Amino acid sequence: MKLDFLIDQLAADLAPVRPRRFWVDASIMALVAVIELVLLFATGFAHLDIYRMMTQPTMGWRIVSLGVISLVSGSLAVRSFDPVYSARGALRWLALIIAICLASGIVMAGLPAGAASLMQRLDWRSGVQCAAKIVLLSMPPLLALAVLGRRGAPTDMRRTPLLIGLAAATWGAFVFIFACPFNDPLYIVVWYGVGCAIVTLACRFLLPRIARW
Repeated sequence: MKLDFLIDQLAADLAPVRPRRFWVDASIMALVAVIELVLLFATGFAHLDIYRMMTQPTMGWRIVSLGVISLVSGSLAVRSFDPVYSARGALRWLALIIAICLASGIVMAGLPAGAASLMQRLDWRSGVQCAAKIVLLSMPPLLALAVLGRRGAPTDMRRTPLLIGLAAATWGAFVFIFACPFNDPLYIVVWYGVGCAIVTLACRFLLPRIARW
């Protein structure tokens, strides 16, 4: 009897979880992403010389790298809202994709001529501003993914927040591409990396504490 009473108490706060439909959640995320990108251009925050920048190899590298990472991590995040799904194996492939993208940027950047050249190329004052803007642009997809995760039943409290943070961060960086005046691969690897790392790590350690999944 005591065991039955304990089970009843534990189950009192439980609520039924609706069946997950991957394409419904993916469509919601796609809509949020498109709206944010459209608003960037509609409000005039996009770079004025965007058409010339689109012809540069660095621009293509940024678009492909961030687009692929955002798409893959976002898909894995949505799938991880299903309690029976584990992203353990897929995360290895995602890590490989990130490593390839970073390595490509480092190769394109080349070695700086010296300490003075390194500091000039990094331009830390502008870099801090760029990283902060990436964090802000990550907020809409982060909130959308957090709401979708709350509606689901994720069971991996380490990988799901990590994937949410990475997907939101890389999408924020992808949107920022079209407003960023810098095209140096070294600058992009460092400061885009800082902005994405802040969002990803914050989600990894804070979401499990503040989200009631």
